[in-house]
Amino acid sequence: MKLVRFERDGKTAIGAVRGEEIVDLTRSLPATPAADPVLTRAAVQGSMRAFLEIGEPALAVARRALESEAAAIRLSDAHLLAPVGDPEKIVCVGQNYRDHCEEQNQPIPERAILFAKYPSAIIGPGAHIELPSISRQVDYEAELAFVIGRRGRHIPEQRADEHIAGYMCLNDVSARDIQFADKQWVRGKTFDTFAPTGPWLVTPEEVGDPQSLDISLTLNGNEMQRSNTRNLVFGVRFLVAYISAVVTLRPGDIITTGTPGGVGVFRSPQVFLKPGDEVSVTIQRIGTLTNTVVEAGAAG
Repeated sequence: MKLVRFERDGKTAIGAVRGEEIVDLTRSLPATPAADPVLTRAAVQGSMRAFLEIGEPALAVARRALESEAAAIRLSDAHLLAPVGDPEKIVCVGQNYRDHCEEQNQPIPERAILFAKYPSAIIGPGAHIELPSISRQVDYEAELAFVIGRRGRHIPEQRADEHIAGYMCLNDVSARDIQFADKQWVRGKTFDTFAPTGPWLVTPEEVGDPQSLDISLTLNGNEMQRSNTRNLVFGVRFLVAYISAVVTLRPGDIITTGTPGGVGVFRSPQVFLKPGDEVSVTIQRIGTLTNTVVEAGAAG
């Protein structure tokens, strides 16, 4: 199942993709409290985080709506937004592909390297990546991200799947000059618009094994990155256990798993994003996330 957050006629809603259509799940929720008072339109109000917090009852509504004759709109008529626009946290993992370590001449890390982006960095498919005026070295990074669907702390690795709501593409846009000058990564990676995500949240049964997905990135149609998630140093289930040993994971939290080799800063000559560029992240069984690049201040 592909879950989306979309805007139409000035309103934001949660939907599920059925072929070339979107079924509006917000309309499928009851307007007034029933047996479960949180399973209402007002409780969700266009928030995927709130939808996921409801848990299995909300997903059951989605499945029934997809199987029914529920009214739908054309996918092309909807403006897709970031699948999760209001996560409590975005946890990122650095140097987590063997081929990315190799291109840097770095050893394979013994522990997962964690850093954060802030929710204000999130944009959706088709939105503009804005180049900050204080950086001249803005880079791309194709990544597989997953979203937490069930609260947990100290989650055993063998039960990690129970806590994952789904998967999506993410571009970990990075201001390399700031990242390397700071000698830590947060400031250079969390400018507004530096976390494009989408195009939808794909539930685990549709994705299958997250450790066997082709992942690639194109810049203006030219392939810059290509790998497979089997090259991850620390896999999805390990990361759920590793991170939840430190913080409580909550529905809507985004964890992004690192990027493969081919990033612009380690190319010869180097390649950095410029106004007018089009960047696309494609992950097998998930989809393609495309964004364009604009000058500072031009994103509105």
